[in-house]
Amino acid sequence: MPLNVHLVSADAEVWSGEASLVVAKTVEGEIGFMTGHEPVLAILAEGQVRITEPSGTKIVANAQDGFLSMEGDVLTIVAGNAALIS
Repeated sequence: MPLNVHLVSADAEVWSGEASLVVAKTVEGEIGFMTGHEPVLAILAEGQVRITEPSGTKIVANAQDGFLSMEGDVLTIVAGNAALIS
């Protein structure tokens, strides 16, 4: 079962879908998320969010000024500024 991921900025949804792996930069360092990850609430640091879809397609976004929340198999990333770069 893949992760359900929601990446939103202050004014729009940037990306939403299923992922097998998500790596994001927090103030504590980079953290990777896969199905079954324990619940987490963390502050985003400026950097890239790297999403790997179940098909293997990679999506990269710049994100800053926000937080992320992992609960169950749902990862929500809320950034003040976020934009896809690939």
